[in-house]
Amino acid sequence: MQKRFLLTGVLALSAVSTLAQAQDKHLTIGTNNWAENIAVANMWKILLTDRDYDVELSNVSKSMLYSGMASDDIDLSLEIWLPVTDKPFLEPYKDRLEVHDTWYEGTGLGLVVPDYVDIDTIPELKTHAEEFAYQGEPTILGIDAGSAIAGLTDQVVEDYDLPMKQRNSSEVAMMSVLDSAYKAKEPVVVTLWNPHWAFAKYDLKYLKDPQGVYGDNENIHWFSRQGFADSDPWLTAVLNAWQMDDDSLGGLMATIETTGDPVEGAQKWIDAHREQVDHWLAAGDAATD
Repeated sequence: MQKRFLLTGVLALSAVSTLAQAQDKHLTIGTNNWAENIAVANMWKILLTDRDYDVELSNVSKSMLYSGMASDDIDLSLEIWLPVTDKPFLEPYKDRLEVHDTWYEGTGLGLVVPDYVDIDTIPELKTHAEEFAYQGEPTILGIDAGSAIAGLTDQVVEDYDLPMKQRNSSEVAMMSVLDSAYKAKEPVVVTLWNPHWAFAKYDLKYLKDPQGVYGDNENIHWFSRQGFADSDPWLTAVLNAWQMDDDSLGGLMATIETTGDPVEGAQKWIDAHREQVDHWLAAGDAATD
């Protein structure tokens, strides 16, 4: 009888341990609607699901992303631009979040026009504003008002005293207007960043920013709730080993853009870059052996 009780106890503990491990495998990744964020989030969801993680992609606003992670409702997010762009979002929560390694170096951010447009600097917009009319008003086309680039663009309009307004909408809507203007060879100015698939599809240029409002080139890190590195050393090592550049990230985004589906496109890219992906995953295996 005693052996039966012992066996029952061992089985019960084993079941609890298995349940705990399964629960530990649940992962909430905070995302936004930027093209590169959609691309890498879907790529990692596929890769981690293959490693028995239960991955939820939670699409939230920038402010909700940081507060949610600080409250442990979100485990990690794959994109924080530092040292300038996302600093205002990080600052209130810097003691409750962990910023990890860089996975993309040398971003760009600013006002972008097609190559055929005759101006090269932001100050020139002041005397050419009427050429960039949209629905009858000199306009800078931007993404959602809560984004970092939208805030910086409002500052640009003020600091350069531009007689223009920023029109905020979704990235998809902004890119649709850019596409139509580009095909018609009409002047258009948008807020853009690299990495972005648009630079592979169109001939574009950044307008020079003499005052440096948009800052210098930055790096993209991944970041997490406090204590994540201790609770999941395998995934921490994997994401710290993760590196992409314009060719690899641009290829991933272009594949998704071509297929029209982020899951299908990400899987297609993974299948074509298995050696690169396996190198990232092997870093976690090595760290936890």
